[in-house]
Amino acid sequence: MVGLHRWLKRYLFYPIFLSSCLSLGVYSGRVMLSGNWIVYRNLVWNLFLAWLPYLFCLLAVWLHHRYPRRWWLLGLPGLIWLVFFPNAPYLITDFLHLEQRPYIPLWYDILLLASFAWTGIFLGITSLWIMQGIVKSYTGQLISWFFVMFAIGLSGLGVYLGRFSRWNSWDMLIQPKIILAEVVDKMSDPFNNPRFLGFTALFVAFLTVSYLMFISMNHAGDGDL
Repeated sequence: MVGLHRWLKRYLFYPIFLSSCLSLGVYSGRVMLSGNWIVYRNLVWNLFLAWLPYLFCLLAVWLHHRYPRRWWLLGLPGLIWLVFFPNAPYLITDFLHLEQRPYIPLWYDILLLASFAWTGIFLGITSLWIMQGIVKSYTGQLISWFFVMFAIGLSGLGVYLGRFSRWNSWDMLIQPKIILAEVVDKMSDPFNNPRFLGFTALFVAFLTVSYLMFISMNHAGDGDL
């Protein structure tokens, strides 16, 4: 049990779990105050989806430590992680649903959406940090950063496709040709698709800066004040 506790602590399970409990607690409070569980129920489902890349990255890092020379074992959990990775930062886009509603003050819903968005960002960034560590152990520092930017770039595309084209992550496994055709079509003429270009670029920039801040804070914790 001590070993499991240290392993979970190392990969930030406890603060992520606490943040998730806060989000669900704020949602439960809203349900009790309004008597309506339907409004914002999508947040709970999206939070579940946001946990999937984190859980698969934990599986990947466990396999990596258990069988360090069998790198091919990481293929399936790594692929599933990459496909579901956009679900974590996707929670930010749920702010589009914010509006004044009966019985609940607007500030409460702002905090509700912020708690879910923060948890999603934390889940995504932590899982990316763990996966970068795995890639770094095999390929070195430089290639691991190319991997980070590749994953963030795909995440920006994935969030756009999920929010505006209404694709789900599992659709990438079921209908990859249709989704890739849509991406190629929009990327071939990005200036005639300003929302696609602007949203994806800004989202990639946001995730990149968030990840760099996370890495910097993580390294700052190694030193003395």
